Amino acid sequence: MFTTTLLCTPGAQKITSNLVQSICGAWGGRSMKWLAAMEAVEFEILTQPENLWQVWAELQKIEIDLIVQSSKSRRKKMLLADMDSTMIEQECIDELAIEAGVGTRVIDITARAMNGELDFEQALNERVGLLKGLSEEIIEQVYQKRVTFMPGSGTLLATHRAHEGYAALVSGGFTDFTKHVAEELGFNEHRANILLKSNGLLTGQVSNPILGREAKVLALNEICLAQGLTLNDVLAVGDGANDLGMLKTAGTGVAFHSKPIVQDQVTVRINHGDLTGLLFLQGFQKSEFVQPT
Repeated sequence: MFTTTLLCTPGAQKITSNLVQSICGAWGGRSMKWLAAMEAVEFEILTQPENLWQVWAELQKIEIDLIVQSSKSRRKKMLLADMDSTMIEQECIDELAIEAGVGTRVIDITARAMNGELDFEQALNERVGLLKGLSEEIIEQVYQKRVTFMPGSGTLLATHRAHEGYAALVSGGFTDFTKHVAEELGFNEHRANILLKSNGLLTGQVSNPILGREAKVLALNEICLAQGLTLNDVLAVGDGANDLGMLKTAGTGVAFHSKPIVQDQVTVRINHGDLTGLLFLQGFQKSEFVQPT
């Protein structure tokens, strides 16, 4: 048994009854349920449809996401999330680079690394090296003035935690930022790279080992073991090439507004909905959402 979910940007109201009934009927669906009026709906099907990706492509043209996943164990006990361009709208290293006057160069390296065109660890070392001499006070200023949370992030965490879920923030970014994001959103723990400092200035280095693609998978396994959970209990979400390992290892891996290389390798994709889409994927109705305090 599989569950088909359609969702769009909250407030867009792009999903009509006629559209849903057309797809549901063509695929022999049943048990249709609205999760949010004209914004999210689900129904069950017996087998994966042969024309799934053709229908997906057509719906993308009208900014509707389509996800087909196993109906078994959809509601997860742990959320494992990337930070940059996932829980927050920025890439923190790019914001620091702008302050250091090397924004254009670093932003280009970041984009290529997140699409898998460059080795993540080498790219991180190169970018951090360009930040050498930047005052560590700038980090706090960047967080306060430039960092904004991804729409739906607060509701996602509040609802997940209200249902006794565990939440871990695992980032290829820096602990200077994850500590704030984890605290404000309500993550149980956070892991990231440590920017090295001396006499109040960045040294242009990070501590080893670097938390990259393999380290995110290691973190996933370690946290599962510590919490007595299985990989199938985990919903992972990310956007970059360094997230691919954890997205493929977790019970459900969600490519959220992701880079092309991630789109090509992950079948659960949210390109138009916000982070509350992760709740819809688990069968939550909008009326069940918990708002952050």
